[in-house]
Formats: sequence, structure tokens, C-alpha cells
Amino acid sequence: MNEISIWADPANGVTVLSNLFIEQYMPRANGEFVKVYLYLLRSLSKAPPSFGPAKAADALDCTEKDILRALKYWEREGLLTLSFDEGSKLSGIRLLPVKENHPAPEQGKQKPEAASSRRAELTPPATVTADEKKRLMQDEEFCQLLFIAEQYLGRTLSPTDSEKIAYFYERLHLSFELIEYLIEYCVSREKRSIRYIESIALSWAQKGIKTVEEAKKEASMYQKSYFTILKALGIQNRSPVESEVAFMNTWEKEYGFTLDIITEACSRTVLQIGQPSFQYVDRILQDWKKKGVHHLADIAPLDAAHKKKASREPAPAKTGATNRFNNFHQRNYDFDEYERQLLNR
Repeated sequence: MNEISIWADPANGVTVLSNLFIEQYMPRANGEFVKVYLYLLRSLSKAPPSFGPAKAADALDCTEKDILRALKYWEREGLLTLSFDEGSKLSGIRLLPVKENHPAPEQGKQKPEAASSRRAELTPPATVTADEKKRLMQDEEFCQLLFIAEQYLGRTLSPTDSEKIAYFYERLHLSFELIEYLIEYCVSREKRSIRYIESIALSWAQKGIKTVEEAKKEASMYQKSYFTILKALGIQNRSPVESEVAFMNTWEKEYGFTLDIITEACSRTVLQIGQPSFQYVDRILQDWKKKGVHHLADIAPLDAAHKKKASREPAPAKTGATNRFNNFHQRNYDFDEYERQLLNR
């Protein structure tokens, strides 16, 4: 049989997008950054290729600063390199091959070891290299971010403060707007410690929070759960202190308990000891965690088993009644002898 010819119509007006970008880079990025990258690919497909920040800003209904911020983000992600002229103006963009350096999460529930690796990746020491520091200090946007942080915190930033913010910006890839909101959020709660700010930043990064809207939703949800727990303990008209927040985060994030289970432990604490105690609640929840409690309905069988076991145990033997009179050494008096001695006088 003779060979046959095959052909296809020219794919006019088509911009090719890597599957790796869709699967591994796009889910992690701010939506505005994705738009800029797609526009950049479209510009590359033109003959001749051309790209202008001002034109891109008009096309995407944003500012040139937004365009430059997105380009710097993709440079940090390793998808392109930027070159600047002597006046620090963008003069060139080189797109790089999309590489598999951000493994896509498996479908369904994330494996525990994967989650642990992610936590380890985002936990202190949170530092940036000397070269990164030098480059960031020449970044107008980052310098503006440091200035805003000083205004919110009401103090001159220490080297540690600046390094942490650089870490949020460079390594956690939190946007300018998100870091600004992060600091504003912490200050509004009277938390100006950089360690506290860092803990929130790491939490947001672990959860894939990329926008201010997502952060506000997260903050609202956790504030609601905090006050629900405080109310269950009989604590009202005040915000939780840092040590209490740490306990509540452990119960929800580390132990994995839902709010109904936590409030049940709080109610039992108050009934048992007559006062709020985060340590006592923690002991109850630790015990439930060891016994495999996952739902509120799992607690009733444990209560029944405990009651049954208690009914089988013999009652403790009664000892002689002890009171302040019986505590004295009992003396025996011979009243007949006393009478004889008196009569013989």
C-alpha cells in the first residue's frame, strides 16, 4: 500500500502554553501575574516579537508597576530573566523553558509526609542570601514595603525585621499587597513582634493564600473560631492572648479537631474544675486524639466504656474517720486511782 500524505491547517492565532505551567506554576501564582505571563507569551508569538510595559498595562487594565511586579515574580520562579539599563529601566526579557521544579500535589488528600516536608520548608530559619538582600535593596517596590512596615510598626526596622520581610517577599512569594495587609492585620491585633508576624506569614504560605481577599477570609474564619472557643470556656469581652492562640491553633491544625469537639472539651473542663483552663482542655483533647476521636459521635462510646470500667472497680476501703479530735494521741485515765490518791492525803 502506498504511503499517504497527512497535513493540518496552519494554527493561526494560537499561543502555546506549557502543561507544566498550568499544572505546577499557575496554581501557586497570583491571578494577575498569570495574566501578565500569558500576555507576554502572546507578545512573543508576534512577528516581530514586541512587548512594552505601558502597552501591557493598558491591555490588562493595570499599572506599569503591576506589570513589573509580575515580571519579577516570574523571574524568581525561573521562567524568565530580566535585564535593565543604566537607569534601572527594563530593557530586555528572556523567556526560559518551563522546568519541573514545583511538583504538583497528588489528587485528593495530601500525604502526611508531603505536608511535613512543606512545613519544614517554610519553618525558620527564614533567611535570604546576601546577593538577594543586595538586589532587593535596589528594588523600589521592596524599599517602599520596608517604609510602610516602619509606619505600621511605629519603629525603625532592625536587620532581623528587614530580613524577615525579605523572606516573605523573596522566598514565600507573598505579594506587596499581601505583606502590607499581613503587617496591618497583626498590628490591628496589637501584635508587633516579628516572630508573630512570621508565624502568620508561614501559615498563609502553607495554605496557598496569595491574595488579600483570601487572607481576610482566613482571618475572619479563625477569629470566629477563637471567640467560639473562648465563649465555651466562659471567657467573654476580650481577645485571646498569644499563648491561648497557640493552644487553639494546635487543637485545630496539629490535632485536627473540629470546632464542635473542641467546644465539647471546653464545656467538660468548666464542669469538672469550675474554671477555664487551656491546659486542662489540652489534656482532654490529647487523650481523645490518642483514642482515635475524629467526630463528636466518637466520644459517647469512650464515655460509656469509662463508666462501665469505673462500675467494676471496687470501692476504696473505708478508713477510720479522721477529724481534728481523733488526730490527737488518745490517753487512758484511771479515775479510781486518782480518787484513792485524793482520799489518802
